[in-house]
Amino acid sequence: MPLPSSSPTQVAVIGAGSWGTALAALLASKLPQVTLWCLEAEVAAGINRDHRNPLYVSEFLLPETLRAETDLVRVATGHRILILVVPTQFTRRVLRTLVDVVTPDTLFVFASKGVEVETLTLISDIYAELFGAERMDRACFLSGPSFAREVLQGLPTAVAIAGQNAEVVRQIQTLFHTPSFRTYGSEDVIGVELGGALKNVIALAAGISDGLGFGNGARAALLTRGLVEIVRLGVGMGAQAETFSGLSGMGDLLLTATSTLSRNYSVGWRLGQGERLEAIQSGSREVAEGVKTALSVRRLAARMGIEMPIAGAVYEILYEDRDPRSVVKELMERGLKWEQGAGQTGP
Repeated sequence: MPLPSSSPTQVAVIGAGSWGTALAALLASKLPQVTLWCLEAEVAAGINRDHRNPLYVSEFLLPETLRAETDLVRVATGHRILILVVPTQFTRRVLRTLVDVVTPDTLFVFASKGVEVETLTLISDIYAELFGAERMDRACFLSGPSFAREVLQGLPTAVAIAGQNAEVVRQIQTLFHTPSFRTYGSEDVIGVELGGALKNVIALAAGISDGLGFGNGARAALLTRGLVEIVRLGVGMGAQAETFSGLSGMGDLLLTATSTLSRNYSVGWRLGQGERLEAIQSGSREVAEGVKTALSVRRLAARMGIEMPIAGAVYEILYEDRDPRSVVKELMERGLKWEQGAGQTGP
């Protein structure tokens, strides 16, 4: 099947939160026309009238070549490349709307990060289930160390784009590439997806540690051992271990777990300061994907018999209302382990 043309009138972004707006603006800066689907009518009106998103990253002026729509079916049928940037827990609902209206040669790019709580499946699994495994070669997955505001500022950013079809991956790489936005290809779809999802849980842990005032050494240990947990689960699910040393693994983890621009780190920091999760979430429109992913990871690890003590500690703080300081104390008092090598008798 021939690849669709990357004609600018055929590119649409589905989801007008901060990250969706940033990717749409990035593409609109190099293409004569890009469409952004918005759930909220006020967002679409603001973009079309003022060239600003009134609810997210509103301080940034958006390209005039970016146009907003609220009719999802019309957007889907009028474009050949669809970039989905909706929260993971809503991805299935959106794809169900699209499955009967898009053409078989439509290309999908998924830029959300997470694991569906109800089914414990990745976005690639949801796509394959609804569209058929034979159309997996029409899908790509974008992940890596990136903040919406920095992309909108034109600051240097590098991400990974994974897919089963190398030709499709190259086309999507080219579509996104700009002098300030560099793209690397990957064939490890599972690894790129999991790296982007699981690092959010470790970022919550890092924020909690900093909120408790535990210092730089504690954060460094959390990131190092957290990466071990990510690799452990990722390899168990079929990912390539080396993927997690790249942009969608270590790179994304370092960014998300060390910056106040990170929603997950910020939520963790506030938890460490003693705030309740309900109060934190009620005061923000932004979704911290790690909160839901912590629940998914807990269930995945239990099902697969994989020990993930840091991710488990985050789960206990979020969902069992455990005191963060006491949970950290229990982590530190666990039985002694070998980090690696022949002396290691357990995870």
